[in-house]
Amino acid sequence: MSAPDYFAHETAIIDPAVSVGRGTRIWHFSHILTGSVIGESCVIGQNVMIGPNVRIGNGCKIQNNVSVYEGVTLEDGVFCGPSCVFTNVSNPRAFVDRRGEIKPTLVGLGASLGANATIVCGTTIGRYAFVAAAAVVTRDVRAYALVMGSPARFRGWVGRSGERLDARLVCPRTGEHYTLKDGELIPES
Repeated sequence: MSAPDYFAHETAIIDPAVSVGRGTRIWHFSHILTGSVIGESCVIGQNVMIGPNVRIGNGCKIQNNVSVYEGVTLEDGVFCGPSCVFTNVSNPRAFVDRRGEIKPTLVGLGASLGANATIVCGTTIGRYAFVAAAAVVTRDVRAYALVMGSPARFRGWVGRSGERLDARLVCPRTGEHYTLKDGELIPES
């Protein structure tokens, strides 16, 4: 049996029937549950639980103390800040089995979720969106939107680099220009 082409700390647990991509690093006390697929070049921080049956794209970074439950899909390049929270059912009770009621949650390409943000199941976070630290997402977030608060509300636009766009919809870091069309932000490039 050949050595894996990813790194897992000796305290990490990787269940059978898991796929981990080349160059991914899984750190202390993390647990990857059966049926989960993790892309290439990801960083899975300490004390992270993924699965079962979760899909994580390439180049994702999941910081410490995050649980990514069944029903959650992270597209490529997603950042999950420390202790951010995903739910998988909307009305949990300890004494009611709701495993058949899991609602899917999608986090789009390049999106960022701040520390201690809560993402309520059944929502979609659009590509390159930015969810501020401690925000509580209870409904879909548009692509490139900056949301904050509890419940999370729209507070402006961000570019692909994660910088807040100015009034002209120009990224101060990259100089990229964006246009609003029918309420959606579109890069001009």
